[in-house]
Amino acid sequence: MRVAFAGTPGFAVPALEALRARHEVVGVLTQPDRPKGRGRQLAESPVKAAARALSLPIAQPQTLKSAPGRAALEQWSPEVLVVVAYGLLLPPEVLALPRLGCLNIHASLLPRWRGAAPIQRAILAGDSETGVTIMRMDEGLDTGPTLLSERVVISRAHTGGSLHDELSVLGARLLTEALTGLERGTLAPVEQPREGVTYAAKIDKAEGIIDWSADALAIERQVHAFNPWPIAQTQLEGEVLRIFSARAETQDDVNVPVKGPKSNNSGAIIAVQDDYMRIQCGTGTLAVTHVQRPGRRTMSVRDFSHRQALLGRRVG
Repeated sequence: MRVAFAGTPGFAVPALEALRARHEVVGVLTQPDRPKGRGRQLAESPVKAAARALSLPIAQPQTLKSAPGRAALEQWSPEVLVVVAYGLLLPPEVLALPRLGCLNIHASLLPRWRGAAPIQRAILAGDSETGVTIMRMDEGLDTGPTLLSERVVISRAHTGGSLHDELSVLGARLLTEALTGLERGTLAPVEQPREGVTYAAKIDKAEGIIDWSADALAIERQVHAFNPWPIAQTQLEGEVLRIFSARAETQDDVNVPVKGPKSNNSGAIIAVQDDYMRIQCGTGTLAVTHVQRPGRRTMSVRDFSHRQALLGRRVG
């Protein structure tokens, strides 16, 4: 099958590689190179790097709404266009171009968490499961009919990064299954239900600031959801302290967060053990295990506590 691919971040790379192994990838669309890092040097997207390694044709239009922006795609004449976190809206002219339509890998169980940040939003909300949906795109925001989906359990150990990687690999597998079904005519699109629609708004860096008056389990989810970006953070006596890993403390016999009445001492460091510091939250306590100070490397609380006294101090 002649397949064109549109994607930008690392999440899309496994899908591109899976397509290349099984189909004729006629070209790759990706976002223009952007300034990155402290030096603000132009950097190519992970998808562009992967496409170059696979010796695939590449186009980087600023928009697909103009005829020049669509020229490469039209020249490639794909039977299907696969879109994975591309970052540009597809106008009607593009949606109508491939004979078999435009397919999207979406990292949620649609219609829950349509939009930009489904992985982080699922963790933040305390969802017990998420997954991947392969959908046929229309002009709406993740509103098209679905072709395939598969569920994944969200554990308390998942971070935004680890769940991202798991769903990326799953999405690549489901995509190849969906294309096989389309080729054979055995896969029929199903309209999304009207019930259960939620929207996963783009993550704002300010959402990473911890409110210690919140419940410990909610803060645990915040820490996990925002690792590796934007990283949950607080302040320790006027200095930013980024928190990379933490766990709401549990009762061993039932594995549920320890809760009590609302605390008036939220943010206090009430204990320091070998590998964690216990912080009082609005309800419950949080065991923080890895942190980072400005301009320093990430370190364990064991190392952090050896450099300064922590017990009795307050964060926030």
